Amino acid sequence: MDGLRFAFGTLTVLPARVTRWDRDAARAGMLWAPLAGLVVGLFSAALGGAFLLLGAGPLLAAVVTAAVPALLTRGLHLDGLADTADGLGSAKPAEEALAVMKRSDIGPFGVVVLLFVLLAQVAALHRLYGEGWAHGAVAAALAATVARLALTHASRAGVPAARPEGLGAMVASTVPARSAALVTGGVLILCAAAGALFSPYDAVRHVLAAVAGLGAAALLLRRCVRRFGGVTGDVFGAVEETAGTVALVALTLGAL
Repeated sequence: MDGLRFAFGTLTVLPARVTRWDRDAARAGMLWAPLAGLVVGLFSAALGGAFLLLGAGPLLAAVVTAAVPALLTRGLHLDGLADTADGLGSAKPAEEALAVMKRSDIGPFGVVVLLFVLLAQVAALHRLYGEGWAHGAVAAALAATVARLALTHASRAGVPAARPEGLGAMVASTVPARSAALVTGGVLILCAAAGALFSPYDAVRHVLAAVAGLGAAALLLRRCVRRFGGVTGDVFGAVEETAGTVALVALTLGAL
């Protein structure tokens, strides 16, 4: 229960009071992170699907679906994405780049990345809702789940923290690699089952989309560790948004 509270209390605005703030709770919380993502994704799918069924059209349904995760996280992950883009885009040494990321304002790199990421999310969801409510709903749930699974991987043992304080320091290197692999296997099975609702081909396609999202997040994580010396809360937000966006885009490819 401490892990569930940690996952929902730190990754969503849903009522879940964090009762323990230590590395044991953080480890359990990061292992439960995909469940928090699934809940967020189901909320997104429900509201977006409702708009679609009420006749709003796939574009507005896509906008609503993309907006719900931002509302349910107070925009923290999008803010982390923008801050990480500013830090990576700066030509400053690691310490100064981290200082850039801590500022409250958003620089030009952050604005551009936010714009294109949100456009990609809406465009992909619009395409998938165009295939039908179920396709868009499954995509929303899958993307949100894979996005939080990327946080599980970002918390793996061996991934250092860039700062001695903050959420990044609390969760960094808490998750054993074997535990992360087991959770990943469970999520991929769930993705296959969701795709199988449409066809065996879609079962494979949904798994590949999840793998693509995780792969893109892993590349970004590796770059951030090299650039900043480890992870921060902002890096976690960037990794999460990258995984979810790439998974959505990948789902639009090869659609029959």
